[in-house]
Amino acid sequence: MTAPDVQDAVGTDRVLPRLPGRVTFVVAAGSLLCVFVAAGSPISLFNLYRHHGLSGAVIASAAVLYFVAAAFSLLVLGRLSDHLGRRPVAIVAVLSSAAGTLLLTQVDGPQPLLLGRVFQGLACGAASGTLGAFVVDTAPARPRWLPALVVGSAPMLGIPVGAVGAGVLVEYAPAPRVLAYLIVSAALVLGAALLLAAPESIRRRPGAIRSLLPRFVVPAGSGRLMFAAGSAYVATWAVGGFFQAFGPTVAEQQLGSANAVVAAAVFASIMILNPLGGPLGGGLSPTAGLRIGIAAYLAAIAGVLLALEFSATVPFFLAALLAGIAQGVISTGGNRALLAATDSDERAGLLSTLFLISYCGAALPGLVAGQVADHLSVVQIALGYVLLGSLGCLAAFIGAPPGRRRSRCCG
Repeated sequence: MTAPDVQDAVGTDRVLPRLPGRVTFVVAAGSLLCVFVAAGSPISLFNLYRHHGLSGAVIASAAVLYFVAAAFSLLVLGRLSDHLGRRPVAIVAVLSSAAGTLLLTQVDGPQPLLLGRVFQGLACGAASGTLGAFVVDTAPARPRWLPALVVGSAPMLGIPVGAVGAGVLVEYAPAPRVLAYLIVSAALVLGAALLLAAPESIRRRPGAIRSLLPRFVVPAGSGRLMFAAGSAYVATWAVGGFFQAFGPTVAEQQLGSANAVVAAAVFASIMILNPLGGPLGGGLSPTAGLRIGIAAYLAAIAGVLLALEFSATVPFFLAALLAGIAQGVISTGGNRALLAATDSDERAGLLSTLFLISYCGAALPGLVAGQVADHLSVVQIALGYVLLGSLGCLAAFIGAPPGRRRSRCCG
C-alpha cells in the first residue's frame, strides 16, 4: 500500500496538499536531524553557564537528565506511532523539541537548563522511534543501507552540528545566550509545518493505550544479534556521553583552550564523520560491518585515551574522527540486520528499543561520572569510559552471529 493510499485509509482530511513520497522522506529525515541539532545546541554554552555560576555538577546533571528523559520517552512512547500513525506523533515530538529549546533562552539558574533538557530529551526519545520509522517507511529502494544510515546517524550528526553551530554564534554573534536557540526553534517549527502536509505511511490500528505499557521489541529469532548490537551501542554511546559531558573540560584542561568553538569541536569530533560509516560498510554484510566497525572502534578509543594522557591535540582529533567513522559502520550494520527481520508495524518499537539501549549506555555512566567529576582528573574519567567501551565492544564482537542473507528491506 502506498503512502497516499494509507492516508485515505486512515480517513485523514485532504485540505492540505500532500507531499510526494521522496519529499516526505527528506522532510522526515530533516526533522529528525533538527531535533538532534536542538539537543546539541546547549553543549557549547556549558562553559558560559559555568562561568556565570552554574556548577560542574549541575552541567553533568543536565546531560544525565537529557538521557533519562529520552530513555523514558522511548520506553513509554516508543510504539505509539505504530498505532496512531507516524505523522501526529512526529509533529508533537518536533514541537516539544522547540518548546524545550525556547526554555533554554531563559537560563539564569539551574531550573531552566534542567527543564529545557528534559523537554529536549523527551522529544528526542519520541522522535527517534517515530521519525526513524517514518524514514524507513518512506525511504527509496536504493541504496538499501540508506534508511539504516539515516536513523543511526541522525543523532551522531545532528548533535555535533548543533554544538558547533552554537559555538560559532557564541563566539562571534550577538546575543550569545539566545540566538542559537531561536534559530533552531524556527527550523523545528518549519519542520512541524512540513510534516503536517506529509502523507501518513501506515494504517492506524487499535491498541494505542496498551502501547504505552513498556515493552522491548526484539525481532523473532534475533536475540543473539540484538545482544551484539545492543552491547556495541552501549559501548559507543557511553564514550559519546563522555565527550558531551566533558568536552568543554577536555578543551580547557587538556588542549589549552576555553574557546566555545574548540569545546564544540572536541565534542563533535567523535560524531561528525559518523555518516561516512554507511557507504563504507554498505558493501559488507550487516554482521561483517558490525565486527569490522567494532575492531576499528577499539583501536580508535585507545588512541583517544593516549592522546589525552599526553595532551596531544592533533592525535586526539584524528583518533576521535576515526572512532566516529567506526561507530557509523557499527550502527549501520546493526540497524540493517535488525530492520531486515522486523515487520513495518513494529519498526517504531524496534528503533525505540535500540535507542533506549543506547541512551542507557550514555546516561548510566554519566550519572556515576557526575558524582566523581570534582574528585578525579578528566584523564582518569576518560580511562573509565574507555574501559567500559572496550568491554562492550568485546562482548559485541564475540556475540555477533554469522552473516545472514540479505533481505528486501534494509539488508
